[in-house]
Amino acid sequence: MVAKGEGLAPRRAALEVLRDVGRGRPLDAALAETLRTLPDPDRRLAHELAAGVLRGRSGLDRRLAQLVPRGLARVDPAVRDVLRLGAFQLTALDRVPPHAAVDTSVELAREAGGPRAAGFVNAVLRRLGSAGRTMVPTADLAERYSHPAWLVRRWERRFGREQTERLLQWNNARPRLVLQPARATPDELIALLRAAGVTVDPAPAGAGLTVATSRPDRLPGYAAGAFVVQDPAQSLVTRYAAIPAGTTVYDACAAPGGKTIGIARSGSRVISADVHPTRLRRLRENLVRAGTGRELPLVADAEHPPVRQVDAVLLDAPCLGTGTFARHPDARWRVTPAALATLAGRQAALLDAVADRVRPGGLLVYATCSLEPEENAEQVNRFLERHPGFEREPPAGFPASLLTESGDLMTLPQRDAMDGAYAARLRRRP
Repeated sequence: MVAKGEGLAPRRAALEVLRDVGRGRPLDAALAETLRTLPDPDRRLAHELAAGVLRGRSGLDRRLAQLVPRGLARVDPAVRDVLRLGAFQLTALDRVPPHAAVDTSVELAREAGGPRAAGFVNAVLRRLGSAGRTMVPTADLAERYSHPAWLVRRWERRFGREQTERLLQWNNARPRLVLQPARATPDELIALLRAAGVTVDPAPAGAGLTVATSRPDRLPGYAAGAFVVQDPAQSLVTRYAAIPAGTTVYDACAAPGGKTIGIARSGSRVISADVHPTRLRRLRENLVRAGTGRELPLVADAEHPPVRQVDAVLLDAPCLGTGTFARHPDARWRVTPAALATLAGRQAALLDAVADRVRPGGLLVYATCSLEPEENAEQVNRFLERHPGFEREPPAGFPASLLTESGDLMTLPQRDAMDGAYAARLRRRP
């Protein structure tokens, strides 16, 4: 037995994160709120536990269902999450002794449901521990990799089974942290990090620097704004936009601000808007820390742009986010066909709203972090049918391996070792 209370803090925090996610809160927001007071070792463990349960939920549930005769669905949700946390430790974390996984789970169950829940969790997890780690793999990719079945079927039709499995494997792996230079040049940032003993490697496609840490705020240069945290795919969207220096840009959905900062670094003035006040606060914090001073943040709805015609508009549209499941493992459990249809309609409305804010001869850059055609090329094709005054104009010299046949940017996790992202660069005829 572990001593009463020993090791409970990170597990209790992980359970609270899972509860918040179950109520619809994004994982990163739940982690930031719940883990902020924990010491680093507990913080790391709690993060690993919560994210691991979300990445492997289907497999964990399949194991547990065999040990719960009345059905896992009938178990109280809080106790069910306790079981998942215990099962994850027993089956996926070699460094956690089985007795510690079971005993701490029993204590959490006691807190959640009293002595009866504690006895139930103890019995189930001890039976699971006796069964060992091995489990006959299922041929069903959705169940094996814990993804929605309807989405996996779509991907199999589009990418084939082998590529889909590679995508699912990517989504279930823990991504590395990637930094983009902000107030420091790339060479200055590399020197700063290496002087502090931080291992630095180039990110895929040369889009940033990969570092082996999970706490960017502990890195040298963070407070001074030497860098921002941003996946290579999102940095490539800024590069693909190729907005000329000296222009005025309207970034219609700007939070958390990585693209705004990247565009401003090239010499443009950027009006950075977001409709959500909480997201705008994060945008402002990032601009204060790492911005150039050429960014103007404001609260605004992209469907009602508060600007006159400008040289360029960036619409990084709300989307299903299927290209970012590695970083947001909770998001996979919120996506539905109905949500896809709703978002596609919202994207069309936003595109129509910002189109006339682009001056004749100016640029409209549309971007998502989705892999779904309805949100990407098909969305742009429909826009061009409605707005014949626009045409595709890919930037010169961009790597052809990252472009579609139409000249749009498309990154795929299983191919490019980065988030999935899409962008189309559209020129308004003079």
